[in-house]
Amino acid sequence: MAAFSSQTMRQALMSAILALTAFTVQAQSTVNYSAPFSDSTRRVLAAYTVPADVRVDNNIAATSSEVAFKAASHQEQQRLLSYLKALDIPDNKDNYKTNKTFYYHLAGAFAKLRLYPLAMKCFIRSIKTDDTKTDSLDNLTVNLKDDENVSRQAKKMAKKAEAKSKAINYQRILDNFNDGKSATAYAMLFHVKQPVPGKKKIYVGANTGHTFITLIKYNTDSTYSSASFGFYPKKDHFLSATPVMPTTSATFKDDTDHQWDQIVGKFISKRKFDKILKLTKEYDNAVYNLNNQNCTDFGLQAANLAGLSITDTKGSWPLGSGNNPALTGQSILEGKIQDQQDIGKVFTSDTVKQVPM
Repeated sequence: MAAFSSQTMRQALMSAILALTAFTVQAQSTVNYSAPFSDSTRRVLAAYTVPADVRVDNNIAATSSEVAFKAASHQEQQRLLSYLKALDIPDNKDNYKTNKTFYYHLAGAFAKLRLYPLAMKCFIRSIKTDDTKTDSLDNLTVNLKDDENVSRQAKKMAKKAEAKSKAINYQRILDNFNDGKSATAYAMLFHVKQPVPGKKKIYVGANTGHTFITLIKYNTDSTYSSASFGFYPKKDHFLSATPVMPTTSATFKDDTDHQWDQIVGKFISKRKFDKILKLTKEYDNAVYNLNNQNCTDFGLQAANLAGLSITDTKGSWPLGSGNNPALTGQSILEGKIQDQQDIGKVFTSDTVKQVPM
């Protein structure tokens, strides 16, 4: 895979954040924050001075909790903007018409920085979550763990080359989530790196692109664990995983720093999270086949377990055919995504035309 320079990434992020006129947000309303504040939240609000720009309409009988939430929301927005500054990405908050667009575009920006847990926290604030299954998502606040990760990512961005994905196994993936902590929410993201971004070209020389997933577990103590990984062939022979010799042994690799062109994400139940881990175990040290058990096959199966269906993902090449990153990425771009509506709605990059809700 060709590596992007940090300057190229910054330019791409600036475009994603500032080009608001080129994208219509699909969100309908903000998160339901009617649940009582926790003791820790009350302590934060008690020590926080309401900013001068917080106003309450005299014609509305606003409660003190509503005023407190506006203050907390203002504080969180300022913190998120400070992250962009730490990463040397200019912000332009004055151009955001509503909190929904503010959070949605921040979600896209943080996803491109590969800060996926923070991206999904922003995303949940940009959509309507009006069923009882989403109560656990209301407490996903920005915290010190985010501070640490943004600082770490800022240092990574200073490096010009993309880190090479290293081999891992199922047990190492599982160990990320065996932290002995109670979970409050789970999320999955599906990533596609096309051989040629925005094109249906299945391969360019030996470059066929890549598909991988990210799993996130949010804990009740405001910490979280995540793992980004994909299914790869092992080169048993120099022709392994080619149309001539499509079958070979396989491995998972850590794709934490892998680039992508398209992304789809959503919050999921623990049951679906566990099913994806079970699928991962089944693929551990499985046989790789270019035509019917490749990185995209694994990713699409994981997405399906999460309640996501992406259509028109198959294509053909000399001596073979099957699911592939090029057509899968193109289908995401064209909004060929169906969601079973487990928890919340679907997060995508802002280049997607439309996501059926």
